[in-house]
Parts: sequence; structure tokens; C-alpha cells
Amino acid sequence: MPDNHDLLFKTLADPTRRAIFERLCREGEQTVGALTARAGVSQPAVSKHLGVLKHAGLVRDRHEGRQTHYSAQLAALSPLVDWTSEMAGFWESRFDKLEDLLKRMDQ
Repeated sequence: MPDNHDLLFKTLADPTRRAIFERLCREGEQTVGALTARAGVSQPAVSKHLGVLKHAGLVRDRHEGRQTHYSAQLAALSPLVDWTSEMAGFWESRFDKLEDLLKRMDQ
């Protein structure tokens, strides 16, 4: 698996980071303060998670005065979508072959 896949999987493996990313996907752009209010962790922890998400290309920040706004970058998920589609095709093919074998064994 290429390095960008590893980085995306590692980044989204953390439940707090995943929740922050999902919230940005569902609710749109948010400030650090708004994200902290519902994250269940401290503001410094949220900022650290956002830094990791930004490094992986999953979020983008926009500065407005003293506030930083974050938004999800859904295109960054495309390598994972491609990988899961590839794996789904692989397993569908395997299950089809297994089904054929079981039918032949029943005859």
C-alpha cells in the first residue's frame, strides 16, 4: 500500500480525529472553538488533531481575524475509496468462485 494510504488510515484510525472529520463533513466549516465544544477533549487536543488531519490533507484551514476555520477536504479520501473498491471487487470475485465450487460439489 502506498504511503498516502498509510497516512490516511493512521489519521482516521483515531476515534477523536475521525469524529472531528465526520463533523466537518456533515456540518461544514467550523471554528476550533465550535469543534472543541462538542469534542469531549481540550482545545489544545482538538488543535493537535486538526494539525494531523491537515497534514494528511483531510482538512483545510482558513484564518479570519483571530479565529481559524476548518473544512473537510473530501477529495483527500479518493485513495481510500479507490482501495476499498478494489478490495470489494477482489472479495466479490472470491465469493463468486466459492459459490461456483459449492454448486459443483452439490451436483
